[in-house]
Amino acid sequence: MNDELSVRRDAILADVREYAKISLAQREFIPGESPVPISGKVLDADDMAALVDSSLDGWLTAGRFTTQFQDALADYVGTRSASFVNSGSSANLCALSALTSPKLGKKRLVPGDEVITVATGFPTTLNPILQTGLVPVFVDVEIGTYDAIGDQLREAIGPRTRAIMMAHTLGNPFDLDLVTELCKEHNLWLVEDSCDALGSTYRGQRTGSFGDTATVSFYPAHHITTGEGGVVFSKSPLVTRQVESFRDWGRDCYCETGKDNTCGKRFGWTLGDLPPGYDHKYSYSHIGYNLKGTDMQAALGLSQLAKLDGFVARRKENFAYLYERLEGVEGLILPQATPHSDPAWFGFPITLAADLAIDREDLMRHLESRKIGTRLIFAGNLLRQPAYRGINHRVVGDLRNSNIVMTRSFWLGVFPGLTRDMLDYTVDTLVDFIHGRVGSN
Repeated sequence: MNDELSVRRDAILADVREYAKISLAQREFIPGESPVPISGKVLDADDMAALVDSSLDGWLTAGRFTTQFQDALADYVGTRSASFVNSGSSANLCALSALTSPKLGKKRLVPGDEVITVATGFPTTLNPILQTGLVPVFVDVEIGTYDAIGDQLREAIGPRTRAIMMAHTLGNPFDLDLVTELCKEHNLWLVEDSCDALGSTYRGQRTGSFGDTATVSFYPAHHITTGEGGVVFSKSPLVTRQVESFRDWGRDCYCETGKDNTCGKRFGWTLGDLPPGYDHKYSYSHIGYNLKGTDMQAALGLSQLAKLDGFVARRKENFAYLYERLEGVEGLILPQATPHSDPAWFGFPITLAADLAIDREDLMRHLESRKIGTRLIFAGNLLRQPAYRGINHRVVGDLRNSNIVMTRSFWLGVFPGLTRDMLDYTVDTLVDFIHGRVGSN
């Protein structure tokens, strides 16, 4: 870059930072008038400058920021590689699809193989199982942790079971001692959906580093954001190649965007029934997709990643404060961290006890009418959703707790943008509603 362009670029970025300081300044919170969001992005001047800096490159697909972001993410989580994609949902699809590749030999997943998962979850953990012709085996969750019941995981393993694919619900790690033991004992793949749990740890090790593949989402609701975006972590270079092939149209070539002939024999391959020397950049080993992210997204992610530890600390503080304020409220089943874990909580889940004579929807409507955001624990019992009628599956137990979650559970926000005044207003509104209903019965 010549001196004149460099000076102009610096001036533009300085102006962007000044603009951002004004536009992103936090407004005064007025209870009942100002919203209390359930989640959201937390941006600063550096984030806005990163977006503009990337755009000035004029390189709109994956580029220098993508490479830096992937490397920094892999280092943060503590795994071999990170492959940037356009969403957390795409990350889950690539993470599981990679394990169906013929290049993995006899260990590849094939249609009809079973994958253990939980019935209480988000559709994008389940959908790749169905989309790849695999069979989900559903287990129930514990009330409080909202993660898989350990005994049911053991019971779920059958002669066709080949993998476990589950999420750390709302950032709370599932029992990784048990899950990794089962995977080792039965030679199972582990796909670790860590989309809600970036920064969570289990026995001091970060989630996302345990699975053969693992995923994170960067949707604005999550721990850091790239707008839309996600990543697939993997331990094995062979598996990483398949992840990126499915991400990049299914091609066999592994050149980075804008690069040619990384292998040194671009016109020297003979694959399948292709003519000898057919251009490797146009040779395809999988039925893939185009799920790549952009460099602008990666630039924002790189800026956000520098603040992640602070975001995680704030989430934990907000979670602890809500717990302290709600601990003595009768009729509320409060969340519990899985033993040996330190969650970077995505939300604060609550289940209404069976003897609390309150309708969850009435409570949520009341909170929403006071501008307090709430959410359900995703799809509840997925098998009761219209999309999954008639799917090929197997169930362990009666999914009793998943049905309770579907009718009695919800969650409140803990994201870093929430202030103490917002949390106090949320608790006061919730407790007043409960006391008013219980006192009138």
